[in-house]
Amino acid sequence: MTTPLLVQALAALSVPALAGATALGLRGRRERAGAAAGEERLRGRIAELEERCAELERTASCDPLTGVWNYRHLQLTLDREIERARRAEHTEQADGPRPLAVLMLAITGFDAVVAEHGRGRAGAVLRDLAQRLAMEIRRADTLGRYGGEEFLVVLPDTGAEGAAQVAERLVWSVRRHLLLDWSSGPRESRPATGNGLTAAAGIAVLPDDGTHAAVLLRAADAALAEARAAGGDCWRLQARHAGEPDRPRTDRSEQATCTPDHGPDAERDRSGKAGSLSACVGRDPFAQPVVSHTPATVAGSRDVLS
Repeated sequence: MTTPLLVQALAALSVPALAGATALGLRGRRERAGAAAGEERLRGRIAELEERCAELERTASCDPLTGVWNYRHLQLTLDREIERARRAEHTEQADGPRPLAVLMLAITGFDAVVAEHGRGRAGAVLRDLAQRLAMEIRRADTLGRYGGEEFLVVLPDTGAEGAAQVAERLVWSVRRHLLLDWSSGPRESRPATGNGLTAAAGIAVLPDDGTHAAVLLRAADAALAEARAAGGDCWRLQARHAGEPDRPRTDRSEQATCTPDHGPDAERDRSGKAGSLSACVGRDPFAQPVVSHTPATVAGSRDVLS
C-alpha cells in the first residue's frame, strides 16, 4: 500500500476513535459532576441530621416547663461527676476523691401565685425564676429541675464551704427575685417583705456524706428536711457539718453578692463565675410568659435584682 493510501486509511480510522474518546471524556466529566453534586447533597443531609440529633438530644435532656436540665440529665451528670471524683483518688495529684457537692433546693409560695394568676402564668414565673437561679452558678455546675418546685445543683470540685456559699446566694435570689409583671402600667416597687417566695436548701458533700448518687441524694434530702423544719428561707448541711454553718439564717438583704471563698483552691472565685449552664438555659428574666418549649441560651449575666 502506497503512503498516500495509508495516510488516508489511518485518517479514516482515527475519526471514529477521536469521536469515541471525546464522548467518553464528556461522559466522564458529567459523571464526576454528578458525583460531586451527590456528595454535596449528602454532606448537607448529614449536617441537617446531625443538627436534628443535637436538637433532639437537647430536648430530651431539658425540662419543658423551666428550660433547665431535667431529672434524667441530672442523674447522668451526677453519676459522671462521682466517677470522675473517684478516679482522682487513684492519681498522684490527689490524696482522696475530688470534692463534689449536691445541693437540693425547694421553693415555697407558688400556691399563692397559682391562686392569683393561674397555672399557666405560675409556670412562667417558675421558668423565670429557674433561669435566674441558673445565672447564679458557675458554668461548670449543673442546675436542673428535680420535680415540682424542687431543683438540684451538682457542684464539681466544691466542698462544704463553697456549697454553703452557693446555697446562701440561691436562697437570697429566690426571696429577692423580681417576679414577672403582667400589668400594662409601670412596674410596681418591690415590697419590703420580698416577693412571697422562699427557698430551703439542703447540702450533701462527697465523700463525707456518701460516695454513691443515691446516698448523696438521700443525705441532701435529709438536710433539706432540716431546713424546712427550721421554717424555710435557710439552708442546712448534713448533721456532721452542722457545727459551723448550722446557724439560723435571718435577713441577708445586704448580702447581694457572695463573699470570696477562702477555702481550697478548687472552691475559690465562685462569686465571679455566674453564667449559662448549657444550651438548656436561657431567656431574659423580664421576658413575657413563655409559650414555646424550645430551649434557648442565656444572652448574658444581667442584674435584675436592683
